[in-house]
Amino acid sequence: MASLFDKKIDPHCGYCQWGSPLEDGQMMCVKKGIVACTGSCRRFRYDPLKRTPPKPLAARFNHLKDEDFSL
Repeated sequence: MASLFDKKIDPHCGYCQWGSPLEDGQMMCVKKGIVACTGSCRRFRYDPLKRTPPKPLAARFNHLKDEDFSL
């Protein structure tokens, strides 16, 4: 799993410092103009505050028994 502040992150316009979100999955890039959120270019600069981390997996307790919770 990639860390939120990982230095070797895959370039993605959706979390580049030069982009601002528009409608319909597009970004307004300061360097390239209107681009797709899934695109990338060589001017990519990672901005960790624009990235939404994946949701954590839900805990599954159905395999536990009542004996597991008693002392």
